[in-house]
Amino acid sequence: MFDITVFFPRAVAQGIPLLFGSTGETLTEKAGNLNLGIPGIMYVGGISGVIGAFLYEQNTSNFNPFLAVLIPFLASLAGSLIMGLIYSFLTITLRANQNVTGLALTTFGVGIGNFFGGSLIKLTGAEVPNISLSATSICFRKNLPFADKFGVFGNMFLKYGFLAYLAIIIALCVSYFLNRTQTGLHLRAVGENPSTADAAGINVTRYKYIATCIGSMIAGLGGLYYVMDYANGIWSNDGFGDRGWLAIALVIFTVWRPTLGILSSILFGGLYILYLYIPSGMNLSLKELYKMIPYVFTVVVLVISSVKNRRENQPPESLGLSFFREDR
Repeated sequence: MFDITVFFPRAVAQGIPLLFGSTGETLTEKAGNLNLGIPGIMYVGGISGVIGAFLYEQNTSNFNPFLAVLIPFLASLAGSLIMGLIYSFLTITLRANQNVTGLALTTFGVGIGNFFGGSLIKLTGAEVPNISLSATSICFRKNLPFADKFGVFGNMFLKYGFLAYLAIIIALCVSYFLNRTQTGLHLRAVGENPSTADAAGINVTRYKYIATCIGSMIAGLGGLYYVMDYANGIWSNDGFGDRGWLAIALVIFTVWRPTLGILSSILFGGLYILYLYIPSGMNLSLKELYKMIPYVFTVVVLVISSVKNRRENQPPESLGLSFFREDR
């Protein structure tokens, strides 16, 4: 039997990493940078948090919940920031091709995650190929203490870790920044026409660097959420699946609007697990076909958005193009 009170929280849990990734990529693309390295950045954000949590758990005799959250959180931000700086240096300073750089960054990020993840697994001497950080995960997954008092509403909307609410807050703040502040207007101008923005006295390089790095840090938190909250603190190599790519697709689906990304991420999260709720009996091949639902839906949305071809639904005009100040 389909139970919405069970399905919805699971859809939200699946969608939060997508929301982090899409919000970070939206901010990046608004500055004119197409960062296809988001999957790798999310991977590095996750493994960086795991390293921070592992070192803290192994080297403390007095476990502090505040430090157990703070250390992985800062480690995840630092790892994601480094990835953002690498991408920015290659594409903004050296003017490398953004598509190739992003794909290389994804491969690099997954390799980094698997290398350090495999190294930590060997250090633990575990018989299974994963790392369990249950103590830290409990701190990340701790929900609001009064959730049970609100019955069904509490179960559906109040029983999430702080990172889930942080993802929504960040999406709302990014939307406000882009649409309601002068700095956000300058950033959008950089993404639309960097030459005109440069002529108006806007430091194009600075805006691109800051937007890309902050966007990478936001996306990296998606990896941290996946490991510490959704996966209950268990790290397994190649365990992220294709969530990073779905996050990039979500940016197009939401027509570069972070607020729309909140609901869309839950929708995509629901589609991602819908195959578990569709009766298929013992027919495993049919269940595998059901797993294609979110990708088919993505393709359909891309086709529809391309057919409409409305200006307000189009990406920033200079998206994916390097800025050459000498050509102005």
